[in-house]
Amino acid sequence: MEAQNALSQEQVITSTNFYHHVWEKLRENKVAIVSLLLILLLIVVALFAPQIAPYDEGFQDTAHVLSKPTNIHWLGTDEFGRDIFSRIIYGTRVSLSVGIIAELIAMTIGVLMGALAGYFGGWVDSLISRIIEIFGSFPKILFAIVIMNIIGTGVINVFIAIGMVGWTGMARMIRSQILQLKENEYVEAAHSFGAGNTHIIFKHLIPNTLSTIIVNMTMAIPQDIMYEASLSFLGLGVQPPTSSWGQIISVGRVYISTLPGYVLFPSIALVLTVLAFNLLGDALRDALDPRLRRMD
Repeated sequence: MEAQNALSQEQVITSTNFYHHVWEKLRENKVAIVSLLLILLLIVVALFAPQIAPYDEGFQDTAHVLSKPTNIHWLGTDEFGRDIFSRIIYGTRVSLSVGIIAELIAMTIGVLMGALAGYFGGWVDSLISRIIEIFGSFPKILFAIVIMNIIGTGVINVFIAIGMVGWTGMARMIRSQILQLKENEYVEAAHSFGAGNTHIIFKHLIPNTLSTIIVNMTMAIPQDIMYEASLSFLGLGVQPPTSSWGQIISVGRVYISTLPGYVLFPSIALVLTVLAFNLLGDALRDALDPRLRRMD
């Protein structure tokens, strides 16, 4: 028991030093810090959208329909007189919530499936690998469109559809890591102490894949945001009056010649958000990957 406690304390210290080093590496990367600050700003905007937006997303100023930017409506209004700036702010909620929640769904499925396949091997690995191949054989956006046509439109269904199509990459990576980790001595030691398979998987193996999970999620969130924008652009995602960047762009393209800001501003918001997550994901991958990390 004393040996186990000592080993546990050593692992905690090692883990603390490791993540402290990761943070130091991130601090050296100015692009990563700027990306992180932008993401934090977007989260604040999403959380406090009603307080930040000058108008409610459904408010209609019928006296100013398809108005160009003015002091009253900074980015103009849409065909119903709704403030475009306010709708972009409210759209931040949808994009971030879909990106994060859908990826949490995908992460849960992917980590569980990958861990089971890698740990048990044999027919369990073969079965799960075939399922991964089936789900991965279809283009993700096409698969999401099919699912949305089956279960219907709406924010909750967007979470489900994107989460169901985005787990295969995570499952492959976790499976690969578990295959290596389960051969380590601490797994054999856990077996010798009478630990069950569930305890070993969730207490010893999955925690040691945390770096992979963090990087994979950070890189996948912008993909999910793009999937939501694509579904909403096609009319299969978020439905009016709820604001979505993809939905605003879809409607605004009709008026692009007379009111280019209708499409331009939500497009800029979408591009900056996706770029920030991708750049932060790249920085996290470089900081967390032992093969790329150089200890000072």
